[in-house]
Amino acid sequence: MNRVILTHGLLLLLVSVAPCRSRADETNAPPKAPFDYVWAKAHYILPETHSDSGYFSLVEGLDGKVYIGTTVYGKNSHLVEFDPETEKQRSVMNTHEACGLGTTTHNAAQSKIHTRNFVGPSGKVYFGSMQGGVKEEDPTVYPGGYVMTYDPKTDETECHGMPGPGESVMDVVADEKRGIIYVCSVGIGPVRSRAWSRYDMESREYHKLGPEPLSFSITLIDSRGRASIVTKDCKLAQYDPQTGKVTVRDIGAGGTIPWAGASKDPHPTWALADDGRTAYLIALNDSTLYSIDLLSEGDVVKAENLGKMIEGKGFDSRCALSIGPDGRIYTMVRVDNETGFGGFYLHHLCRYDPDEAKMEDLGVVAVKNPHFYIDATGGDLKTHKRRDGRLYYGYHTLPDGTLTPLYNHLALIAGRDGSIYVTILYPFALLKIDPIPG
Repeated sequence: MNRVILTHGLLLLLVSVAPCRSRADETNAPPKAPFDYVWAKAHYILPETHSDSGYFSLVEGLDGKVYIGTTVYGKNSHLVEFDPETEKQRSVMNTHEACGLGTTTHNAAQSKIHTRNFVGPSGKVYFGSMQGGVKEEDPTVYPGGYVMTYDPKTDETECHGMPGPGESVMDVVADEKRGIIYVCSVGIGPVRSRAWSRYDMESREYHKLGPEPLSFSITLIDSRGRASIVTKDCKLAQYDPQTGKVTVRDIGAGGTIPWAGASKDPHPTWALADDGRTAYLIALNDSTLYSIDLLSEGDVVKAENLGKMIEGKGFDSRCALSIGPDGRIYTMVRVDNETGFGGFYLHHLCRYDPDEAKMEDLGVVAVKNPHFYIDATGGDLKTHKRRDGRLYYGYHTLPDGTLTPLYNHLALIAGRDGSIYVTILYPFALLKIDPIPG
């Protein structure tokens, strides 16, 4: 609206003019990312429970709370409970206390909970401990890792002993109906022998099942009650608890699984669909998604190449495959940033819809509360230096100012309400992504 005012006897006409956007303003405008963002809220994991490190240990309990295994190098390990509703955390278990180990330190300490973790129909959380010393030259002998359970209903932890002397526990899965716990373990030293074991809950005894699993193999229990792992030479081993027999077969015919039989460990992650027969699998350094029919008969296990979750170079997916409540498969895949928008790497959240055979790149994970560490600890560069002096060593800032993970994600799960949880290193944080529509 124009206005007329009187000043010093003069009439002045003030004309309203829309502000003009100068070329300088356009030049200073933040650049637009050539990809979508998936926004996540970061929660710094309780600092007293870790050495800014954790591994594959991430699971959602039947109570809706999230349970994270941590690492305190050369000292201990914890199971941390995160409540999504209140955003509060607490340590519900420390390994040395739960297993009566006192203050054992250095390479003899139970320094890691590396297992992906498993939740049974009872609501109990199953997990295990691993060696994680502070010095390679430390001569302290590692006694072996422990299998443990935590019951959220009673807030109690139970220690189920060692699968084998000197063996670190890499995976724990329970068949509560049959009273069996399956354990994958790995020895330390140059040989690093691997073992697949069965634990009888009633007799409290461990028995070796025979085939050597991959370093990070996960046991799946199909609808028949048979347990499956991927073996050291990338075959499928299945144990039938009714007969006590183990069978080993090739996975896929005609090169469906290209790394089957290869000497290089692909570090695959897999999960079982609700049908109790279809396993979806992705390797660490290959974005190709596979389906494997665990109930298929014959000399070769039926498998299908479903295509790449995302194109690119430098693939890295670490224990980052999970099946959502709607049956869709979610993965996190890190790729080289070849977009010209910043550098380093980008962590993409991807999704596959089995019903429509559709792959989706949902976008690059971004932190919507970039000061999460400082807000949680009051930390600053003078008192909390990280390696090269950067406070957020495991994250980098893109040209538009967005904070995004840099080096490693360590686990991903899809919650029952559709939320996605991811753990990221330095600072060690749990990222919560709200349910994604579509």
